Amino acid sequence: MIEPKAGPLTYRGRQWGVRKRATATAVGVVALALLIGSVALIGSLQGSLIASTESAARQEAQEVIVHMRDDDVAEADRYIAATVHEGQIVQILNPAGAVVAAQMPTAGDKPLTALRPTPDQVLTEDVTRVETIRDPGDFMIVATAVRLDDGPYTVVVASRMQVLAETLATVSWYLLVAAPLLLLVVGISVWLLVGRSLQQVERIRGQVARIDGERLDERVDVPQTNDEIQSLALTMNKMLERLQASDSAQRRFLSDASHELRSPVATLRAGVEVAAADPSGQSWHELTDILSEETSRMHYLVEDLLTLAKAHDGGFRLREEDVDLDDVVDRETRRLRSTSTHLITAELTPVRITGDARRVGQVLRNVLDNADRHAVSRIQISLNPGEGGAGAVITVDNDGGPVPEADRQRVFERFVRLDESRSREGGGSGLGLAIAAGIMTAHHGSIRATESPLGDCRFEMAFPAPPQ
Repeated sequence: MIEPKAGPLTYRGRQWGVRKRATATAVGVVALALLIGSVALIGSLQGSLIASTESAARQEAQEVIVHMRDDDVAEADRYIAATVHEGQIVQILNPAGAVVAAQMPTAGDKPLTALRPTPDQVLTEDVTRVETIRDPGDFMIVATAVRLDDGPYTVVVASRMQVLAETLATVSWYLLVAAPLLLLVVGISVWLLVGRSLQQVERIRGQVARIDGERLDERVDVPQTNDEIQSLALTMNKMLERLQASDSAQRRFLSDASHELRSPVATLRAGVEVAAADPSGQSWHELTDILSEETSRMHYLVEDLLTLAKAHDGGFRLREEDVDLDDVVDRETRRLRSTSTHLITAELTPVRITGDARRVGQVLRNVLDNADRHAVSRIQISLNPGEGGAGAVITVDNDGGPVPEADRQRVFERFVRLDESRSREGGGSGLGLAIAAGIMTAHHGSIRATESPLGDCRFEMAFPAPPQ
């Protein structure tokens, strides 16, 4: 048995859900931000405290130097004794390096440092232990010099770093305690927030799961949250509307197809029964034309249904080749003239497109046959280049009256007959224009019903320009 591989977001072979992943991601991101922020804060605080300590030591050294210049070393010694700053130790060294003044008795025996700067120069060093005062703590030593009458004197200020270390330790402990609490708050908040959102998603999922082919009219509840959950519910409802419309169209198609096939099948069945009941065989000869006509009608209806199914399922296999569209239009025009009793005129401009000549001819044949059924006396056909000289436009006008504006989209649906009084024998199956629309779509073109400037019925077919 093959065990599933465990990834970074898996638990016991199962992938974590959205809620766990969102919570883990949020906690991880906040933890990383806290880590980076804490390191930056401690580093910045340490630098600031060190700079502040050094600045205070420099300032103290300058105060001592001012008293030495204005008065004398003895006065500076009294100033040092009177101004005791917590955490600081001050020494004055004579030109020979001996301690002549100190802030505290224990610091008067030996210099705190070996630093000997030149006058107006400031030197610093960090030490971990000062033997003179027997203090194990860390110190920052600032040394500067001043020239008096008997030579250069050195002022040394040693600042304890214990306060800085304690401050950094306190801040670190605060961060160490606060960070887990903050991560806990973030984790709980994200867990609850994502869970609340997923409850709405789960409710939508449950409602969709209960909808089957017999309940396509149901819709999911749309929460008034004005967020992605609301958009999801609206999208689900639109999808259900499309499914319901598709299901209704499919049911209507099956019903219409069954209705269309019922008549020729019934005629064939009755003819066979009559012929079988006649022992003389005379009925076979009498019914031959009728049965042949009904057989042909059913054959063409089945072919139309197959063509239409391919058009809607993307099953067309078009031959992509250069087509002289004027030749196709001329051929179909001559075919119509040989069978029609109407006056047929044509104005053709040579135009070339890319497509399937046989399918384009099928489109034009269906449109012309429809025009011949509805025309009163005349049919006008024209072929011109498209807008800007690209592509082509075919217009077919007949004087039988335009398609009502409300039906100009519906006329291209399957089994639609606007004149319900026409018989199926004389009015066609109602598939011709639907097939024409499907073929035009496969050619990336369009077909529409409109009205000519003279008020006649017009069908307009537009083909795109050939690819360069």
